[in-house]
Amino acid sequence: MALLAAVSPTALLVSAIYLGSDRPRATVLSFLAGAVVTATAVGIVVLLLLRTGHFDLPRNRQPRYGLRLGLGLLIITAAVVVARWNRHTPRRAKEKKGLVARLATSPGPKAAFLAGVLVFGPSMTFIAAVQVVATAHADTALTAAGIVVVVTIDVMLVWLPFLAYLAAPEPTTRHLAAFNGWLRLHGRVILAAALAVAGVVVTANGLAGLIR
Repeated sequence: MALLAAVSPTALLVSAIYLGSDRPRATVLSFLAGAVVTATAVGIVVLLLLRTGHFDLPRNRQPRYGLRLGLGLLIITAAVVVARWNRHTPRRAKEKKGLVARLATSPGPKAAFLAGVLVFGPSMTFIAAVQVVATAHADTALTAAGIVVVVTIDVMLVWLPFLAYLAAPEPTTRHLAAFNGWLRLHGRVILAAALAVAGVVVTANGLAGLIR
C-alpha cells in the first residue's frame, strides 16, 4: 500500500523541476521537509483515530475489515475519477493544481516546503497503508517503526531522485528532464492504474476478512 501511495507523477515532476533550479539541494530538501511533515502528521492523526476506536484489538476484527472494505471502494472510486479527469475538472481542483504549478516554477525553500505540504496531502492509498499499521496489535516501538517505514516509502519520489542527483548531477538532471515530458503525457493513466490496483487489493482483503 505504501508503494502504491508513493506513485505520484506530480511529486516526481516537481522534484525534476527543483533539481534543475539554481539552488537544487536547498530547494529539494525543503520540498522533502514539507512532504515528510505532512505525511507524518496525517499518519499520526489516522493512527490516533483508529487506536482510539480500538481497531487494533482482536475483538474488533469485523469492524477493521469493514473499514478496509470501505477504503478499498473509495480508492476504486478515486481511480475512476482520475481516469475520467478532463477539462471539466472541478474549479477547486484546478486551482490547487495551478498553485502547485506556480510553486514549482518559482523555486525557493519556502515555496518548495509549501509545495511538499500540498503535493503530499492526505490520500486514500496512504491512509490505507497507515491503517494496516494502526490496526495491528503491536507495541508502541513497532507501531512507530511502521509509521516511519510508510512515510519513508511515501516520499521516495523526492529522496530517491535527490540521492541520484548527489551521486551524478548532470545525468540525473538530463534523464529526469526527458522523463518529465513522458510523465506529462501518461501521468494520469499511471496514477489511475496505481489507484485501481490498490483499491482492488484493499477491497479483496476487506471482503476476505469479513467472510472469514
